[in-house]
Amino acid sequence: MAVTMRMTRTGSRNNPHFRIVVADSRSPRDGKFLESIGVYHPASKPAVVKIDMDRVAYWRSKGATMSETVSQLVKRHGQPEPK
Repeated sequence: MAVTMRMTRTGSRNNPHFRIVVADSRSPRDGKFLESIGVYHPASKPAVVKIDMDRVAYWRSKGATMSETVSQLVKRHGQPEPK
């Protein structure tokens, strides 16, 4: 099973909210997911980004890949992982 970290859209029209989830890559965008690891609210000023970096590290160690958008959010708003 190929696992990926990506965003699912919630919220209403013209008011997007996103969940950052870990899902099977074959499931639909807003379909079933394994775990929710964060949220992203781009419409609020400033944009709200909350990501559980421990869970990101866990899923990366298990071989999960990140979508481009989630990768950018983790780089920009996530705390650096301890070495």
